[in-house]
Amino acid sequence: MQSSARSVISAVGRGAELLTDVDYHLAETVAEKEEIYNLRYRAYLREGAVKPSADARVTDRYDELPNAWTFGVYLHGELCSSVRISVLTSEWRESTSADVFPDILLPRLDRGEVMIDPTRFVADPDQVKRVPELPYLTTRLAYMACEHFNADLGLAIVRPEHQAFYRRVFLHETIAEPRLVPGLTKPFGLMAADFPTFRKKVFERYPIMRSTAFERRMLFGRGGQRQVPQRPVLVADAAHA
Repeated sequence: MQSSARSVISAVGRGAELLTDVDYHLAETVAEKEEIYNLRYRAYLREGAVKPSADARVTDRYDELPNAWTFGVYLHGELCSSVRISVLTSEWRESTSADVFPDILLPRLDRGEVMIDPTRFVADPDQVKRVPELPYLTTRLAYMACEHFNADLGLAIVRPEHQAFYRRVFLHETIAEPRLVPGLTKPFGLMAADFPTFRKKVFERYPIMRSTAFERRMLFGRGGQRQVPQRPVLVADAAHA
């Protein structure tokens, strides 16, 4: 399943010229997944986040969960970066962040909130040097997911040295101090942004984050194979309906 970013050129402003050469591709075949797992390994190894291993790949059980979408970001047909998008609801409760920070997130899921948890955000080190906009193009997938799934909260599991970027660019706030993540050698903190509150401000500041409903359906629709559970109706909401 693939969506060419060309379909959203008319909807974005600054940085739109970059989208003409970018494709977002959902990893579905074994070969596509392995290419991304290898990219993760190379990126993490470069940062010292993993130890050297003979199989040169990084994957975990979350990759195969029904609430996870793993995307490759391709520039001129070459894999440049990747991110895994997990959708959290009262029924879909498993993701990296939910398991590392259960005391923070599970009570909010119990209240019926919907969250987008982008993890395994990696980029080819050489490509980032040539295309410094790559982090923005990759993070755009998380914003498309927030729109598509009508999310209340956008999460970011971030190393301390990268939190300033998320705070400045995406208006995230730290909601939990760094903790160790299984399989990685460095701790990550949890950041979050109230999507309905900050959506307009972020889109005005970075119009490249905008997308069309068609593009979002192409990326997250999956032909009806993995539908998000119906959002629960809270007792308080029902009383005022």
